Order: sequence, then structure tokens, then C-alpha cells
Amino acid sequence: MENQIFELQYAIDTFYFLVCGALVMWMAAGFSLLESGLVRSKNTVEILTKNIALYAVACIMYMATGYALMYGGGWFLQGIEAFDLGEVLATSAENGFAGDSVYSPASDFFFQVVFVATAMSIVSGAVAERMKLWSFLGFAIVMTGFIYPMEGAWTWGSKDVFGMFNLGDLGFSDFAGSGIVHLAGAAAALAGVLLLGARKGKYGRNGQVIAIPGANLPLATLGTFILWMGWFGFNGGSVLKLADAGNAHSVAMVFLNTNAAAAAGLVGALLTARALFGKADLTMALNGALAGLVAITAEPSTPTALQASLFGLIAGVIVVFSIIGMDRLKIDDPVGAISVHGVIGLFGLMLVPITNGESSFTGQLAGAATIFIWVFGVSTVIWLALKAAVGIRVGEEEEYEGLDIGECGMEAYPEFTSST
Repeated sequence: MENQIFELQYAIDTFYFLVCGALVMWMAAGFSLLESGLVRSKNTVEILTKNIALYAVACIMYMATGYALMYGGGWFLQGIEAFDLGEVLATSAENGFAGDSVYSPASDFFFQVVFVATAMSIVSGAVAERMKLWSFLGFAIVMTGFIYPMEGAWTWGSKDVFGMFNLGDLGFSDFAGSGIVHLAGAAAALAGVLLLGARKGKYGRNGQVIAIPGANLPLATLGTFILWMGWFGFNGGSVLKLADAGNAHSVAMVFLNTNAAAAAGLVGALLTARALFGKADLTMALNGALAGLVAITAEPSTPTALQASLFGLIAGVIVVFSIIGMDRLKIDDPVGAISVHGVIGLFGLMLVPITNGESSFTGQLAGAATIFIWVFGVSTVIWLALKAAVGIRVGEEEEYEGLDIGECGMEAYPEFTSST
């Protein structure tokens, strides 16, 4: 009877992992729509190509090297496909049928690999409209196969992976990845943006910021809704279990808090934009919802619904000022990714000790600094190597005409635009 109960729990937890992984995979569609909506129409095909290609690259590289670097084990998932029910039951019996590993290792890989793709998607939007497609994909190979897995090994991975340390020993906690995924993606993006420079015409001679509107705000809005929905898998799946009463309640609280933070973040950004600009700025509202989601990701299980709403509200306010500040520093980020995922990722990490007594502010700072320094430093080296070898920025004429023609040889809306 005990074995049958365990098998049922194993099946439920494995299935839950897979469903949550599929939800996070759907976030790739959200990023694609959001970014294609916030760039100009002449760059739509190129950014869609980047998003679907980076997902494929992430899946291959994390399977080839990333998972082994992060959690130990063989390359190309050697041995992970094997399933021995007797061995699983024997191990669980030793733990009183209360061990942590009550799901298929293959489902764990699937859940982890979509997180890697999310981190790389953050880079895509920040470097949009002026980066060479193949240079971007070259960086994606290193980011998903080496840079992300290494910092993941120091946080979510086992401390015995290649004898390396674990930031959890310092009091660092990141439930679903405000730092490990979002801050890391933003750090890689910032390194690329600083080396790329701004888009032509973004900043005037006197330093004034010139708005470059996106081509399709309905798409951007739909993309945000998809990301919002996918985030339930992102945060909910990070509970890692479902098939017992305690964890089922935790999953419900995570869903509740994730939704509350997103809603409050949108309202905070919308009100802030209204106060600053005198208008209801849709793009700020969209980034406000995403800011609320990023902020709560570091710890969605321990806050109350009211606390989660307050955290999201503050994140929505901060992200507006951050996007404005980035422009004043002439850091050209077409979709606001560095502000949403980097600045708010750090903010989310620093909120954790307020509701989770097992973490500490010093530990959170140490973890955030380690992630940022590692990812930004190595990313800078890779971007510089690519710049020296093949270049990372398209030519001025190609940028003017649009990357769709120059990089992909086609237009997204040929019926509505004249052919180059």
C-alpha cells in the first residue's frame, strides 16, 4: 500500500513538473510577441528569428553541457533517461518515503531547460534592432551552455558539483530565479548593450532622448498576457512538489501571490506614468506587470497576499524611474529588459529576508553580487571576442533599412511596406 501511494505521488509530481515546464516554455512565445511589438516593423522578422532560434540553442546546449555543469552527471544527459522503479522505491524507503526527489529526473531537466531559455530571451530584447543575428546566436551558445549553468551550480545546484561552493551557505535564497534567471539575463544584456551602443537616432546631439515607438502594441500586450500566464508555471513549478497537502497549499499561495504582484505592478507603473507624463503609458504599464512578476519571483511562497501586492506596487513604480534613468545614461534598451529583469531582479532578491527568516540581507547582497559579476564579466569577454572576430553590430545602412531584409531576406508585413 505504501508503495502504491508513493507511485501515485511520483506520477502526480512528475506530471506537475512537466505541465509547469510547458507553461514556462510558452513564455518564449510571450517574449517573442512582446519584443516584436516593441521594435519597429522593419526588425520584426529578425527578432522573431532570434527568439525561436535561441530557444532551440538553449535546449541543445543545456542538454549537451549545461545540466551536467549545474547539477553534476554525464554529458548529454547520460543516464538520466534510465528508470528503475525498484531503485526509486528502495531509495525512498530509506528516507521514509519523504525524500525530495519524487519526480522523474527527465522531468526535472525539462523544467530546468526552459529557465535557461528565459534568461537568454532577456538578452534578445535589450540588444534589438542593431545586433547581428549570428553573433547573437554565438553568444547564446556560451550563455546557455556555460555562463548560466555555472552560476546556477552555485545557487540551485549541489555544492559538490566540481567541488564548488553554494551561496545558500551564506544565507542566500532565490525561490524561482529573480537573481539566478532574471538578474543574470540582464547582466548579460547590459554587457552587450554597452559594447553595441545606442540605435541611430535614439539620442539627439544635445543629449535629449528621442522616442522610437514600437510597431505593434496589440502584440506587445498579448505577449505580456502570455508571460503573465506562463509565470504561474515559472513560480508554481519551483515548489517542486504537489502531491501532499502542505505543498499543494504552497502552490496555491505561490499562484495567488504571483498574480497579486503582477496586478499591483501594472497599477503602480500606470499611476507613476500618469503622474510623470500626464498620460496612461501602455508600455510602462506592461513593464510594470512584468516588474511585479520579477520582484515576487525571488520568494512567492512566504509573503501574504497584501505583502505580495505591496512588493509588486513598489516594483511597478521603480521600473518606470529605472527606464527613464537608463535613457538618461544613454543605455539604449528598446524593451526595458535591463530595468525589468536587472534592477527589479535585485529588488526582488532584497525583499526575501522580509518574509523568509532563513535568508539574510548580507547573503542576498553577496549572492546578487556573485551572479552579476560572474555573468557580466564573462559576457563582456565573449561579446568582445565576437566583436573582434566577426563583429556584433550591423552596418549603418543595414540598420537604417531594417534587419529583416539584411539578416533574414524577408519582411514581416510585405503588404503594408514597400520592398527595400
